[in-house]
Amino acid sequence: MIQHEPRWPVLIAILCCGGLNWLLPESMSAGPGWIVVALAGVLGVCSMLTVDGNETLHFVFAYSTQAVVTVSLAFAVYALVEGVLNKTAVGPDLLRAAASIWGLNVLVFATWYWRLDAGGPIHRRKHHSYRQGAFLFPQATLTPETRQMLEITNWHPQFLDYLFVSFNTSTAFSPTDCPVLSRWAKAMMMVQSLIALASIALVAARAVNIL
Repeated sequence: MIQHEPRWPVLIAILCCGGLNWLLPESMSAGPGWIVVALAGVLGVCSMLTVDGNETLHFVFAYSTQAVVTVSLAFAVYALVEGVLNKTAVGPDLLRAAASIWGLNVLVFATWYWRLDAGGPIHRRKHHSYRQGAFLFPQATLTPETRQMLEITNWHPQFLDYLFVSFNTSTAFSPTDCPVLSRWAKAMMMVQSLIALASIALVAARAVNIL
């Protein structure tokens, strides 16, 4: 049996996605707030429970969870842009929506990076190393001697590493100490930066003007 990395940080991130969606103004939420929390929570738990069982069933639950939080983010961004363009959203709602969407943006893309990079968490753990990944983490550039000295011989990224990458992307609108190598990751980071820019720089500025 494969010794998997801890999955509870990912489950917490998924539940936080549901909570942030719940905090959105009703007009910008994809249905009642509790629906996203319930669906994400149930599917996330089912994904964790099947990780050592049926691999196909595990992936169904895992990607269904990703789909729920991604759809909630996409709907919120669409509703936010529409509210700004039509001037239907008031200042406090815009500020609350901008903050919630920024947080959703960080968590949703972090879970996608964690899920897709280098074949996914199961593949990374199975091979006890990190090679041919989409991100060039500093630990992966160290010599074998240095890695052995630092006791990270079999190092591979875990969820917190991808959360760090995602946070930097939404904050600095670019990667920081972790260059991006794969085209799919570059495309996703461009989308993430665009959402962060829209939710913070543009929408928050307009909300301040309204106030």
